[in-house]
Amino acid sequence: MGNNGELRVPFEEDEKMMNVNPTNDTSSMNLDQPGRSLQTKPNYKRWLRIGVYTFLLLSGQSVGTMLGRLYFDKGGKSKWLASLVSLIGFPVLLPLYMIKSPKISSSNITLQSNPPTTTKLIFVYVSLGLLVAINCFLYSVGLMYLHVSTFSLICASQLAFNALFSYFINSLVFTPFIVNSLVLLTISSSLLVFQSDPVSDTSSDGPGHPTSRAKFITGFVCTVAASAGYGLVLSLTQLAFKKVIKKETFKAVLDMIIYQSIVSSSAILIGFFASGEWKTLKMEMDGFHLGKVSYKMTLFWTAISWQVFSVGSVGLIFDVSSLFSNAIGAFGLPIVPVFAVIFFHDNMDGIKIVAMILAVWGFVSYGYQNYLDDLKSSSKVENRDSNEVSRSSSLP
Repeated sequence: MGNNGELRVPFEEDEKMMNVNPTNDTSSMNLDQPGRSLQTKPNYKRWLRIGVYTFLLLSGQSVGTMLGRLYFDKGGKSKWLASLVSLIGFPVLLPLYMIKSPKISSSNITLQSNPPTTTKLIFVYVSLGLLVAINCFLYSVGLMYLHVSTFSLICASQLAFNALFSYFINSLVFTPFIVNSLVLLTISSSLLVFQSDPVSDTSSDGPGHPTSRAKFITGFVCTVAASAGYGLVLSLTQLAFKKVIKKETFKAVLDMIIYQSIVSSSAILIGFFASGEWKTLKMEMDGFHLGKVSYKMTLFWTAISWQVFSVGSVGLIFDVSSLFSNAIGAFGLPIVPVFAVIFFHDNMDGIKIVAMILAVWGFVSYGYQNYLDDLKSSSKVENRDSNEVSRSSSLP
């Protein structure tokens, strides 16, 4: 299996251990082959689940981003609060612990070394959680100063950053399609620096006030930095699964998300009270242009939307891979500018259109490389199975 920057645990050690034992243990072979035979048959229920998870991921991401911008557009001013609501809804995911892992998935990860110590796990969860908190705050700053359409197109660069960090951290092999994707996504984000349309500045004179160039640059830099940080978190998460956790069961993936959310939510909550923004919440709610009820509902549904996104993301990670989940999430980012034009009347000028086309092209190129890698991986598994069957049939 090629290393594609995903959270899957490599099984080379398992294969070596299987090859070291030359004795033909028919019982172990019979236990392994049914799982493989099940995977070769069309699994419509699995693809239905993947479709549902994809819908949840895309809808949660789009609605969460739109509501986040609505908060700032209608009078919200707290960057810490905007960051907090995107993380604080993680208790919604707790019922997922009642879901039992399928036997096929758990049987694939049976050979592992000693389980990680509590100290190592705490270090992983705390360090990644703090990085997530920083990224969420930077995203909030970017969303405050930029149009939704501009913000989303810049966020598309997270896929390029993920590939770049995976090259150094996880030994990702750069193929022509990946290089093409990196170049296109970089150009797509860079083009947005040259746009000249005004941005709603709710931190000064209310909606419609054109923001200064300095604030636009601040929002742009923070969004790029957050996208880079998100790519780094994904690469480090993959490294943690491979080197520390050494398994990718449903519970392990869910533990990673829940504990990260606890740490990041706590960090943002500390920043929220330390900044003193909590003192102005009542005034902010009273001055919200859509009313107090809409203010509360905007924050509530923002939190729910991002947890819907998390459910879809966890589902895709477990049913397919984290790389696929990340690619679907990044591919859905160009959807947001279309909604932004409809609901926020963002100006879709020529630069944004070109940036969107380049971003979609980059996603397709990246996705096609993943498709080729999956075909290659499937062919290796089929060849290995056929070799085992031929060896077993040749025995007296």
